Parts: sequence; structure tokens; C-alpha cells
Amino acid sequence: MAYEDPQTVKGFHYLTQPKEVLFLSKTQVAYEKGITYKSFVGRKRLLLLLLFIAVVVAAFISINAGASSLSIGQILKALFGVGDSKANMVIRGIRLPRVVAGLVAGVGLAVSGCIMQNNLRNPLAAPSTLGIANAAAFGANVAIILFGAGSVLSTGVGEVAISNPYIVTITALFFSLIATAVILSLSKLRRFSPESIILAGIAISSLFSAGTMIIQYFAEDTTKVAAVIFWTFGELGRASWNEILIMGVCVVAALIYFTARRWDYNALDGGEETAKSLGVNIERVRLGGMFVSSVITAVCVSFLGIIGFIGLVAPQMTKRIIGNDKRFLIPASAIMGALILLLSDTLARVLLSPQTLPVGAVTSFLGAPVFLYLLIKGDSSR
Repeated sequence: MAYEDPQTVKGFHYLTQPKEVLFLSKTQVAYEKGITYKSFVGRKRLLLLLLFIAVVVAAFISINAGASSLSIGQILKALFGVGDSKANMVIRGIRLPRVVAGLVAGVGLAVSGCIMQNNLRNPLAAPSTLGIANAAAFGANVAIILFGAGSVLSTGVGEVAISNPYIVTITALFFSLIATAVILSLSKLRRFSPESIILAGIAISSLFSAGTMIIQYFAEDTTKVAAVIFWTFGELGRASWNEILIMGVCVVAALIYFTARRWDYNALDGGEETAKSLGVNIERVRLGGMFVSSVITAVCVSFLGIIGFIGLVAPQMTKRIIGNDKRFLIPASAIMGALILLLSDTLARVLLSPQTLPVGAVTSFLGAPVFLYLLIKGDSSR
């Protein structure tokens, strides 16, 4: 086997450092019906473009959905700030922040799931299935109830105003890192198979859920407890522009980091021994990826509540469309996560209009069948 110019596609396997391609054999290359490398990359880029267009359409549909009926012209004028006062208030004050929060959180959660699945080599790995999301929620509850970082709004809907979002984010990050450290430690034990890691994640999730219930049970202010329970439900509408900015900075920084490591993640697909032989520092790559994924999860949970299964569903759906090459899978998973979360939030708002369902409930309904499908497929493949 030798390094050659990439003139064909499916005959090679990405196991290398940046811009290197390892061919399996010339016989296999000839077998692949002459599909050129440029054609291969062109198809992937076309799929990315189509997904991006779908997100733009979904965002416009989400902005247009709601109790207040506005024409397309009113919406466009309001987006540019030249509409009437009612349209500006509805679009720029209510719907646009919700849509942007959905875009940012969808991208962050989906990319986190993609990296976790790659680092642990487990298609069921995600912030929700590994207990990281519930650990972050536990930390947020500690900050809100015990540290007084939240206050109740007397709006009749039982919302929580986060008076100190930084404390909430820090405590959520702290406990999510604890869950991440436990998962990484268990993954190093030879007795723990990929299936056992998921079971351990379920146990960790139950542990932090129990801790959350205990904190709420012993809280003295029952109104505040009720408000925190409402806060725990995933809801995009509670994010302010400042919180969206914090999430956006974290997600963009994470995307840059993951993209820079894309060749290392491709190398891990070939196994630890192959990755080591290619000079990949496996421990550093795994710890870095899991840490950054935990940061994104903690920030999103602390501001929006628990939004389950985006990190599980988006990468798995995308992988079946675009393949496992991290050069394309990482951005495609990000776009798919934004698309799924936007559509879920739109459905949550229009299904029982004018009542709004928690978007976390909708994403869980979507994610549970996919989770069962992956379990059944995994069992049948052994």
C-alpha cells in the first residue's frame, strides 16, 4: 500500500494526517466503477448545500409560525427593521431570538453527539444517553435553588429568570465534566463494551436525576421549585440575545476545534493501533473532544433546559446520507441538528396552538424510535 493522488473515491480509506490518503488496493480502486474524487467531493458539497437550504427554509417557516398572522412582506420588513411596530415586536423581539437559539443549540448538540460517537466508537453515544445532559441540569438546579441564581417571574406561566447565568453555566459545566470523566474512565476498562458504556450512561443519568429531585424536594420555596421544573423542560423562547451570544461563541469555537481535528477523528475510525501508528495522540484527542462537547452541552442546558436526542438523531441520520468522513460529517451533522431542532420547535408551537409544547418533549418523541432502531440493529448485527 502506498500514498497516491486521490483520483478515485470509494477505494480509499481515510486514516491519515491532513491531506493524506491511504489506498487499500489498486484492485479495489478499479472495482469502484471509475467514480472520480472530484465527483465524490462534489456530491458531498451538494448535499451540504441542500441541507443548508433546507435550514434556511425551516428558519423562515419557524419565523412565520405563530398566533400573530403576518404576511411575507411584513416579515421581511421586520427582519430588516423597517416594519411596523407590531411586526417588529413579534419578529425581532419574540420569534427571531427563538429561531437563532434553535440554530445555535441544534448545531452545538448535534456536533457534540457526533464527536462523542466517534471518540467512544459507539453510535448510541450522545449527551442525553451518556447522562451528561442530566448532569448539567443537576448543576443548573443547584445554582438556581441553592445558590439563588434564579428568580421567579410573576407572569402567570411560572418562568424562571436567570439573574446570574454565569453561575448556572459554571455549575452545569462542573457536573457535566464529572459525568464525562466517569464515562471516559469506564471506556478505558476492557470489560466495558460499547453497550456497557451506554448502560453506565443511563445509570449516571438516573443518579443525577435523583439528585435533582432531592434538591427540589427539600427546597423551601415551592413556587420556585415549580418554576425550576418548568425551566428544566427544553424551551427555546427563554433565551435572551446575551445568552444566545454566549452559546454562539462557544459553538463557533467548538466547530473550529472539531474541524481542525477532523483528520484525527478519521484516524480513530481505523482503530487505536492504526491511529497511534499515524502519530495521533489518542488520549489528547478523546479528552479534548469530550471536554469541548461537555462545555457545549452545559451551556445549552443551562440556558435552554434539557433538549434530548438531538445529539443522537442528527449524526446518525446524517451519516446515512453523507458517509462517515469527518470532513463532511461534522458540518453536515451541525446543519442537520439545526434543521431538526427548528422543525421540532415549530411543531411544538403549532401543534396545540396557542399553547406551546416544550421542544424537549418533541425531540424526545423523535429520538426514542431512532434509539430503539439502533439498539435493534446492533443486536441483529452481532
